[in-house]
Amino acid sequence: MSQPPASEPASPAARWPFASVVAIVLLCWIALSWPWLSGVVTIPWDAKAHFQPQLQFLAQAWHSGHSPFWTPYVFAGSPQVADPQSLIFSPPFALIAALEPVPGFRLGDFAVLGTLLAGALAFVVIFRDRDWHPAGAVVAALAFAFGAAAAWRIQHIGQVLSLGYFAITLALISRALERGSIAYGFAAGIVAGFMVLGRDQVALLGVYVLAGLVIAAIAMARNPWQALRTSLLPLLAGGLGAVLVATVPILLTAVLAEESNRPAIDLIGAGKGSLHPAALLTGLFANLYGAAGPLENFWGAPSPAFEARFGPQDLYLARNMSQLYLGLIPMGLVLTIGIVRGALLRREIVALSVATLLVLIFALGRFTPGFRLLFELPGIAFYRRPADALFILGALLALLGGYLTHLVMTGTEPRARRWQRILEVAIFAVALALALRLAWAVGRLSLAIVPLVTALLCGILCIGALVAARGFALRGAGLAAAIVIAVTLTVDLSVNNGPSESTALPSQDYDVLRADSTNETIALLKRETARTAGPDRRDRIELAGIGFHWPNASLVHQLDNTLGYNPLRLGLYSKATGAGDHVALPDQRTFSPLMPGYRSLLADMLGLRFIATGVPVEQIDKALKPGDLTQIARTPDAYVYENPRALPRVLLVTKTAKADFDAILASGQWPAGFDPRQTVLLDRDTPPLPPGPIVTGRSLPGPALPSSVRIADYGTTEVTLKVDAPQGGYVVLNDVWHHWWQAEIDGAPAELLRANVLFRAVAVPPGRSTVRFVFRPFRGLFEDIGTRLKAEQRPQG
Repeated sequence: MSQPPASEPASPAARWPFASVVAIVLLCWIALSWPWLSGVVTIPWDAKAHFQPQLQFLAQAWHSGHSPFWTPYVFAGSPQVADPQSLIFSPPFALIAALEPVPGFRLGDFAVLGTLLAGALAFVVIFRDRDWHPAGAVVAALAFAFGAAAAWRIQHIGQVLSLGYFAITLALISRALERGSIAYGFAAGIVAGFMVLGRDQVALLGVYVLAGLVIAAIAMARNPWQALRTSLLPLLAGGLGAVLVATVPILLTAVLAEESNRPAIDLIGAGKGSLHPAALLTGLFANLYGAAGPLENFWGAPSPAFEARFGPQDLYLARNMSQLYLGLIPMGLVLTIGIVRGALLRREIVALSVATLLVLIFALGRFTPGFRLLFELPGIAFYRRPADALFILGALLALLGGYLTHLVMTGTEPRARRWQRILEVAIFAVALALALRLAWAVGRLSLAIVPLVTALLCGILCIGALVAARGFALRGAGLAAAIVIAVTLTVDLSVNNGPSESTALPSQDYDVLRADSTNETIALLKRETARTAGPDRRDRIELAGIGFHWPNASLVHQLDNTLGYNPLRLGLYSKATGAGDHVALPDQRTFSPLMPGYRSLLADMLGLRFIATGVPVEQIDKALKPGDLTQIARTPDAYVYENPRALPRVLLVTKTAKADFDAILASGQWPAGFDPRQTVLLDRDTPPLPPGPIVTGRSLPGPALPSSVRIADYGTTEVTLKVDAPQGGYVVLNDVWHHWWQAEIDGAPAELLRANVLFRAVAVPPGRSTVRFVFRPFRGLFEDIGTRLKAEQRPQG
């Protein structure tokens, strides 16, 4: 980072008590985290709607002896093992799931806040290793954990975890280079591997920043070749650690991505997630644009109020995605001592300053010409919001602010010339004037006054704290200075970045996501699906248009749901059913040619028996006619309907037909006369039945004899069926087809068939047999890789 590799060791790092500073940071962390840790509020939105159900499913699967690698509870089946947001490969959440069968909200919130604490303490380690002042360590730690996107977007769990791993990796890789340590290098690789497993834009940008800082540390050493030789083994050890942790999960996700609904994002599409330059004012004036709520008070880009005055911005950002505030002490020092006086160009920090500038350019996206060049970096096209860079930008600014605090506390900051002091005052005056001018232009001056006055009061407090702390520091009372700064920054961050509608809502708002919830709608669906269950039946439900946190409630309550909430889904399923990312609002339930509504053959084949909607179902499916569905209840949350035509989960048929599945998906037209209770459609020629005393063919001759198939065991990754087929036939399991599923008949491998466009089937011999469908993703991945390698080795032409 800012120190040379081991050939030029850092100064001794034992001049201030590490444990005491850790205690200061810990106490401030408790104070700032207490609203969530106490359970009074909980981290809302995605943290509950998406990640809490994932955690609950993971815990339930493990404690019930099942595998969490596949779930039948959303999108009629989904490969969790390849989903970067499933939390399977997230150490803090996986540990919670392993220890607690029913993890509550506070445990989930603690995992997020605890990861930020770990990152904050990693920054303390960085400062101690350089013998930078403990007050600077406190500033860096608290601004990192409770500033910018880490505070305002704490509900985006995956990105917050990646941010925490980034900080820890930075501390470990710094030690690895400074000490020539293979052990630290390997540890850095392990943590970086978990960061990469986030498979989000924060992780990707973190990798680029870390790589750039490593290259800079070696290049800027007094003897670069010696530095490179000394660093080589630690870096190789780091690469090995990252490969061991991340390779297989990333390959799983790469295969899923090719089969998913997620295309690459083009430059124009990514530009719509850019940080508007006006958002930079939030670096000094927290909540200037009313992002803390209520929603109608928000007037920043791209709100209707802002666009009404300045025209369409063509931006797609939530109100909390443009918040840069990380405390007036670090931001004020960056603008004055860092930029105006040039302290950020010092050799020991310049690489970090350059990295910060590049990340800022990236975050501004289409508002800077540099984004076009940065967009060409590998992997960038997979992500749609340059503004997500505010996570990494906040971390880098926290480090810079802490370093500048160190200069102030040690009296080594550049002395200001007269013109520099004038410019420093002018920066704040212009920022204040610009904020007032924008608020007046948009007609929100009355709303802007409170955050502006708050900023002025915090500014006075921070200036006083810096003067007092500097006095303590220059008299040798470093810990006293650190305490003064810590208390001041804690007050500042609690006032300006404290709980808001974006980051904290009452826990009772999410009662339906508790495993022991008595919610009337959920209780009804559980009763009804238990009532209609049969040897061959396992009816599905759908939750549509009820609320933001409802779609994934099925993961918590083990209800087989045709929908869910996830930006990553199997592309085949989305195309067949019209399932989108989310279905919080009625108009988010879109249909497809093959499933034009609830009165469709595909809905019946899915076994979609019960449908709960937040509005009368006719407002969602306007093609419904009286009698198509039967309303069975009206709960406080939903209208509940029954589809009496829903088919069983398993069928035994004796006829096959070859069909063009792509044509069926595109047209929505099944072959004439197709009846899934009699015939199975295949995308290949009819396979022969396993050996038996009958003649195989398209249609099995002979008198109809009693036959049956029943579900003997239904797990997450294993489904066992008992089949009695005197003439043989084809067992159809109306679960989503995926090539990582495999079939067995009486313990012997059998060919898994893709049936009826979307489902699974297997040919069974005459007589009684046991059929098992088993999800084997690692074997499937190995076979995928082998197939691709063989294809690449074939001669072309």
